[in-house]
Amino acid sequence: SDSLLFLCARRIVAHHPLPILPALPAHLYPILFQAAFLDGRPLVLRDLVAAWPFPVLNFQRLVGRRELLRDHPCKLCVQAVILAVVAQLRRELEEPSRDSSGCRLRVLDVTGVPDDPAGRAPDGMSVWSGTVALAKACVEVSKHQREFQRRGSKRHKGRSGAATAAAAPQPPGVDVHADLFVNGTSYGILRDALQTGAASPLRLKCREFQAEKLSLAGIVSLLESLDPSCVRRVDLRFRNLGLTGLSVILPHLSRFPELRSLKLQYSNVDVRRPTPESAIGIRCLAGQLGMLPSLRELNLGSSRLSGNLRQILCDLQAPLESLELAFCSLIPADLAFLSQSFHAPALKRLDLSGHDFSQGLLEPLRLLLEETSASLLHLDLMECRMADSHLDALLPTLRRCSRLRFLGLYGNSLSTAALKDLLQKTLELPDLHLVVYPFPVDCYKPEPPRRVPGSRRIYEEPMDGERLAAATAEISQLLANSGRTDLVWTYNPYGHGALDYFSL
Repeated sequence: SDSLLFLCARRIVAHHPLPILPALPAHLYPILFQAAFLDGRPLVLRDLVAAWPFPVLNFQRLVGRRELLRDHPCKLCVQAVILAVVAQLRRELEEPSRDSSGCRLRVLDVTGVPDDPAGRAPDGMSVWSGTVALAKACVEVSKHQREFQRRGSKRHKGRSGAATAAAAPQPPGVDVHADLFVNGTSYGILRDALQTGAASPLRLKCREFQAEKLSLAGIVSLLESLDPSCVRRVDLRFRNLGLTGLSVILPHLSRFPELRSLKLQYSNVDVRRPTPESAIGIRCLAGQLGMLPSLRELNLGSSRLSGNLRQILCDLQAPLESLELAFCSLIPADLAFLSQSFHAPALKRLDLSGHDFSQGLLEPLRLLLEETSASLLHLDLMECRMADSHLDALLPTLRRCSRLRFLGLYGNSLSTAALKDLLQKTLELPDLHLVVYPFPVDCYKPEPPRRVPGSRRIYEEPMDGERLAAATAEISQLLANSGRTDLVWTYNPYGHGALDYFSL
């Protein structure tokens, strides 16, 4: 329930303009900001930011939990804050000695604003659109700065004109901390914004950098332009870099002393058939990963690494805490290495989806889980061809993973009986709160799927809806009887927030 103070704040922000703003005590600004954001009052937000009495404005700290940010339209509100900062910087450029507004803002932190790429909310803001809005703001302020300096040069005639304009007092400016997402469409504006550099009044400080389907030269250009002090994650996806491309990009990452997370999924690395060239490329990759002393999360999803995991990870300076190797064509030797490595006791997140654990990988997996059992929080084993007997063999080890929070088993061939047994035997895991289970194999129709009459392309679902409903009801009843109201079992692999490494 809302506090009396918050209810009063909501009444106040319902009116614009705010008549009491000039005399408002500083400690009331945060609660008014929160009320204005959650109620979608962009004009009020603009006025609050224009007179912000603190050096830092942090969205997540002001608004609260990510759920609040996610469930409220925020595009116009975020844009209003950005435009207010731009307007303030323009005033400071034009009149550097005047401080009529009392604004003390020097750091705008918009990190952690939830992504809404699918447009779930009509007024939601994606990380991509937020990146574009910030980049345009940086370019606009930098352009205004150049125009102001040009006008100053013209006003001061003679040889000392340019020097006089350059010596004019410059406003301290604002650092914008943000998570950036770039693709081919937004590359140009983000490049221009980053290249305005430290001399610009509005400076982008990237926390998490995600690039999708960019050219090799484009990725390198942006990485070279990022401020190295803030970057904690680099995510390069859907780019067929291969070992050759990675050897070009990875040396640029050594600039980032705080880089903890590196995601390289869908990089088209295939070393299943060793060649002299691939051996050189693997040694190069290993050496470059070893130059990242803070690295704790690595995602090599969909790379074909068969038999090469030891060589790739051998130069890392510290143990990984999150390792995603989905669809990586691993062989028993890879899992054996991992279980004996210094990474195993430190792993909090492990994704081995897309491997066939119906064959020789099952025992190496069991041994690996033994070694990770004291630390493991998140385990993904989706689409791993596991049947009841394989799950039964893993259950004693799974039950020893005492800190486990998430278990993903979607896409495996498990029966309702096996799932009920799994549920009952993992109720003792106190932190387990989400299990994504597969459609039970006994809920499929015995006959093959048929075409729907009158259609050439749509087939009947092979699932028996009544059986699935009955199985779901049994699982729900077991959960209800257990009293574990915090535990969710679902066969829907979507619609739930995956545990991010930085939230573990």
